[in-house]
Amino acid sequence: MLEPPRWPRPTAAFLNQRLSRLEVGCRVASVPFHADAGVDDHLSSVLLASDFAYQNLLRDPQLLGPDFLQLMSDPRHADARAGVFNEVHDTGELRRLLRRFRLREALRLIWRDVTGADAIETTLAGASVLAESCLEAALRGAERQVGERHGVIRDARGQPQRMVVLGLGKLGGGELNFSSDIDLVFAFAGHGDSDGARPLDATAYYTRIGQALVGLLADHSVDGYVYRVDLRLRPFGTAGRLALSFNAMEQYFQREGRDGERYAWIKARPVAGDRVGGARLLDTLRPFVFRRYLDYSAFAGLREMKALIDAEVARKDLADHLKLGPGGIREIEFIVQLVQLIRGGREPTLRARGLLPALAACEQLGFIPSARAQRLRDAYRFLRRLENRVQMFADEQTHEIPADRELRERLALALGRSGWDALDAELRVHRAAVAEEFAALMAVDARNDAQQAQARWPEFWRALLADGVDAGAVAASGFEPPDEVVTELEALLGGAALRTMSARARERLDAVMPAVFAAACAQEHPARCLARLLRLVQATLRRSVYLALLEEQPAALRRLSAVFAASAFLAERVIAHPLLLDDLFDDRVDGDTPDATAIRDELARRLGMIAEADPEAEIEAIQEQRQSALFRIGLAFLGGRLDARSAASALADVAEAVVGAVLHIAERDMAAAHGRIDGGSGGEGSGLIVVAYGSFGGRELGFGSDLDLVFLYDGARAQRESDGVKPLDGARYYARLAQRVVHLLGTLTRAGRLYEVDVRLRPDGSKGMLVQSLDGYAAYQRERAWTWELQALVRARAVAGDAVLARRYAELRVDLLAQPRDAAKLREEVVSMRARWRAERDRSSAMEFDLKQGGGGLVDLEFLLQGLVLQHATRHPALLVNGANAALIDALRSARILGDAAAATLAHAHAGLLARAIRCTLDARPRVVARDAGVERDASAVAEACRAAGFGFS
Repeated sequence: MLEPPRWPRPTAAFLNQRLSRLEVGCRVASVPFHADAGVDDHLSSVLLASDFAYQNLLRDPQLLGPDFLQLMSDPRHADARAGVFNEVHDTGELRRLLRRFRLREALRLIWRDVTGADAIETTLAGASVLAESCLEAALRGAERQVGERHGVIRDARGQPQRMVVLGLGKLGGGELNFSSDIDLVFAFAGHGDSDGARPLDATAYYTRIGQALVGLLADHSVDGYVYRVDLRLRPFGTAGRLALSFNAMEQYFQREGRDGERYAWIKARPVAGDRVGGARLLDTLRPFVFRRYLDYSAFAGLREMKALIDAEVARKDLADHLKLGPGGIREIEFIVQLVQLIRGGREPTLRARGLLPALAACEQLGFIPSARAQRLRDAYRFLRRLENRVQMFADEQTHEIPADRELRERLALALGRSGWDALDAELRVHRAAVAEEFAALMAVDARNDAQQAQARWPEFWRALLADGVDAGAVAASGFEPPDEVVTELEALLGGAALRTMSARARERLDAVMPAVFAAACAQEHPARCLARLLRLVQATLRRSVYLALLEEQPAALRRLSAVFAASAFLAERVIAHPLLLDDLFDDRVDGDTPDATAIRDELARRLGMIAEADPEAEIEAIQEQRQSALFRIGLAFLGGRLDARSAASALADVAEAVVGAVLHIAERDMAAAHGRIDGGSGGEGSGLIVVAYGSFGGRELGFGSDLDLVFLYDGARAQRESDGVKPLDGARYYARLAQRVVHLLGTLTRAGRLYEVDVRLRPDGSKGMLVQSLDGYAAYQRERAWTWELQALVRARAVAGDAVLARRYAELRVDLLAQPRDAAKLREEVVSMRARWRAERDRSSAMEFDLKQGGGGLVDLEFLLQGLVLQHATRHPALLVNGANAALIDALRSARILGDAAAATLAHAHAGLLARAIRCTLDARPRVVARDAGVERDASAVAEACRAAGFGFS
């Protein structure tokens, strides 16, 4: 008997009574009763948690027989014991055995869950495997039953052709409740007639098998039933055929499939029968569930389903429903499934059927932040365990906490809580967390606020549609000057795309346009913003899922409007590549910008998803990642999360990752066509490096900048031939490899070019070879290089390619720049070249200042720093560590070549000029700005520093 301290006295008395009755029942049935303390304690926990277990053990004490403890301690799922069905050929016997098997395995699930032997994930998986084992046995029994009268249907090879049973819902996800019905769909691969005495066509034949299967599982007998079967998720629901061919299934989803069905079919999985054919069918249906593009129309389907659920909750007073109520299991599922439907077409790892694996994929890919994912994970595990325990009470499909206070106390105690109040408090915390996450996802408050802010704009849009565009009305609405807006509105309203829109797409447009007007009107430059937004609307009319994003997510539209008002560059990128709209919806957009390692890792992951070598697809994937990274950097800069120097450095990191990825593709293609050139003792690399010059080399890249590149190869390797079927001598091999890199970087794809490439900074400029040996490059730099070429070398660095050769290049660069020089001659040559450039390129005037070429501008600063490096590097090798302007200012200060005050002033001026330059490129404007006090101050500081160092550029 139980000791009082283990349970409250009333509970201990209740359990002692149950244990006593079981002991008596076992004695009458001559079944040994396990009365040792450990088994007694576990059994009492089961009896507390489950009336179903108690009643069945009392009704049939044989269940507590000698193999009882062995079964309870077996960690394997039910399929390990499903061999008992193999020798059963009688339908009546199968019917009894199925019910007996399910009962024993259900008791095992209760025992292991209640005693803590299994985690909730294991319990849910065990319940799913139990259902699959019963389904397979029942299907084989149904096939025998139908086959005795009608024969079998055979494929072209004469083999019996089985139908597939698809599990949807929680069965498909491998997370079935303890007492859940099972959502099934029956399908078959091909048509034909059965070969028996009474032949049937395929539809009738497999319908008979399906009906027999359902009867074996769901019909009630003295032994109960096995599972309730729900077939309403099949095509056309209750009005549809019980079994459909694969072709009919595919046609249905192409023509009739609804958004709500996509949610159901996320978890679809073959669970019995022709599993190979079922997997093939699901492959053909995948484009219906997971669209190839980012599909924000999934919001509409979710909103419709949630509205129906909320209406049912209100009608039936189900506010405390663990599954459907606010903060319940269904809201967690919706949060994860929405990400799956929006992005699963592009991210295969999101196609996981189970909720916890899908949530983990969302977290790993960054679509649900870790803290939010953990809240959802904790809530899901808690709610599913509680839901299972509620169902274990009486083996009933219920999702509601019992109203009876005594049952609530039993529920809480069996879950290890001190009482119902403690469990209820924990339940409320988890439900509140889920409800908060779901409300944020659906942007409930933001949508309500947006609807109020848009109050006057629906009438404005209706007037445009009815009466046409009136410049006066446009201006009066706040869009001045109206000319550009009028032009874009006329293009939108008069375009063929608007006239040919589907009814559904037109509804989306009518819903989003008032929001677009309201968002633009709230910006500092409403007309400029609206004109750009209208161009985006025109670009997305035929892909209205992007309109769905803007309609569903007011925060994304506000962010988009701010970006379009501030940056023509980013606006044009989005208009040309609407895929970038995804970044406005991504929670990560307001976080840290990805660093170089993260960019490389993401590129490698995306390229790894491309099954076969496909340069065009690979370049498009790289371009998408590049565009996304540039867009995020632009947003971070405009939002003040990145300063100018960090933004410029981040842009260089993106370019470096892209060049590295492209070089890898080019090396692979060359190896496939011509083999490789043996590295000998030089290492395992290809023997070629890509050297970045200019702003790329100096980590000060701008938006839209081209890349200054130089290609160098290992001269010793070039003495050999490649080892492929079509070998090339070394020089030609490396020339082809460099040409391939330049070609891939400049290839025009649907997503545009990666980068414009400038290779004129190589030795002898455009007259020289595209690629040179490192030794030839060294000889040129030592014997024939102009001073300006040595200046360019200050910022040069290897950004991709052979690691050993890159180290040799770095050593060569240091050696070249550290040579002693005549200071006076050096200053004269630097000043002379700067004067020539300014005469040719300076666009300054009395009212405007050229940020790059003007006196005291960014090029003056670069020439000053490069001149000082060339002058002092012999005595101060630390000047050669980092060629970036900001780093050089710090190094010159550390070397006491610049005083602290002068270095600080110069650094401030550099940051100010660079920030203005980046803002110009972001807004697609020339880097020429009105002269104001800030510009004049920064330019004067640079000019003064130049004069003080002996470089009088002005």
